[in-house]
Amino acid sequence: MKLLLVEDSERLQRSLTTGLQKNGFTVDQAFDGEEALAYIATNQYEAIVLDLMLPKVDGLSVLSRLRGNGNDTHVLILSANDQTEDRVRGLNLGADDYLVKPFSFDELVSRLRALNRRRSGEKNPVIEVGGVTIDTVARQVSFANTTIALTPHEYRLLEFLSHRRGRVYSHDQLIDQLYDASSYVTRNAVEAHISSLRKRLKKAGAPQLVKTRRGFGYLIE
Repeated sequence: MKLLLVEDSERLQRSLTTGLQKNGFTVDQAFDGEEALAYIATNQYEAIVLDLMLPKVDGLSVLSRLRGNGNDTHVLILSANDQTEDRVRGLNLGADDYLVKPFSFDELVSRLRALNRRRSGEKNPVIEVGGVTIDTVARQVSFANTTIALTPHEYRLLEFLSHRRGRVYSHDQLIDQLYDASSYVTRNAVEAHISSLRKRLKKAGAPQLVKTRRGFGYLIE
């Protein structure tokens, strides 16, 4: 799940980014509303974590412009203000969720995962594809009751494509969705991760879930 984290506190940005990355999220960072709008204009995100008290352009203005442009990316507002009218205003402008500071990091992660399931149409945090079980909370994969050890890159590929069964993604689309904007990733690296994922599934006796559409990209049917 690729996120844009919009927060002007460097300390909170740093701690949240570290924690989210450890939980399998890909995170881009913006420190003010203007920077956030620039990121949104050039990248695709599955969720935006948006502080309201931002320099240059405030969070509600960012949200208003986002929805005014027809962008339906899930937005979770972070705010130190717990007044009911502020929550109502944010939700009425198109926010999908609202979390008041200080907040539990585990709750933030759970809410983001719930938003991801909502977008993909999955209600159950456990996905089953071809007998392979993917626990998106524990980030564990198993087949025939045996755990399959995957690297973080392999796991992200498998979960991403499993959530979007039937859709073909090119190398460039996978790079855009699975890596942050500061990472330099080549097509060869993506091919290597897919190859190693297939080998691990084969070694476990699992079916080859990731298919190649030559000239187009990869998918899980």
